[in-house]
Amino acid sequence: MKLSVFNIKGEETGREVSLDKKVFGIEPNEHAVYLEVKQYLANQRQGTHKVKTRNEITGSTKKIKKQKGTGTARAGSIKSPIFKGGGTVFGPAPRDYSFKLNKKVKRLAKKSVLSAKAKDKQIKVLEDFSFDAPKTKEFTSILASLAISDKKSLVILGAPNENLYLSSRNIKNTKVATADELSTYDLVNADQLILVESSVDAIQKRLN
Repeated sequence: MKLSVFNIKGEETGREVSLDKKVFGIEPNEHAVYLEVKQYLANQRQGTHKVKTRNEITGSTKKIKKQKGTGTARAGSIKSPIFKGGGTVFGPAPRDYSFKLNKKVKRLAKKSVLSAKAKDKQIKVLEDFSFDAPKTKEFTSILASLAISDKKSLVILGAPNENLYLSSRNIKNTKVATADELSTYDLVNADQLILVESSVDAIQKRLN
């Protein structure tokens, strides 16, 4: 599969890049994608939720009434869960939501999303570019020239570039990432992928 390379003005340069079928042309595995997105979201959870049980509540442990003869149910201390202000039964406790996922499954998930995006023509290749300083206005004009200003876009770089990152930071629905830090969640969440030319080889090298 070959894609045309565009410049920052949205014009075709006359050059093409070849996409490896082993990365951009496989049969998507939806379950692998589901598992990695699930792991990503689980890893975002703090897991610091906590409520107090009856042994952690401040209050007297004295039996509040006699066992028999009251005509009502027997009751222990005021810290019992059946009373207002008492401890909580089976409430949430701090826990770690993360879980293990094999590297091969994660690699398959990324290939699956990239293949689906390529099939749906949601990938554009942009020639390498850089800014001397953070310039949000210029970055916005690049998105406009590629006709993706109104879409969720993920710009993938071959190597870290702080000026490009800072230029895109305040633009809604746009994210910049390098080939080494790609996540399946970001790929799925984007309507359009913009691969900077140098990132194509980096992605294929990493996923092959």
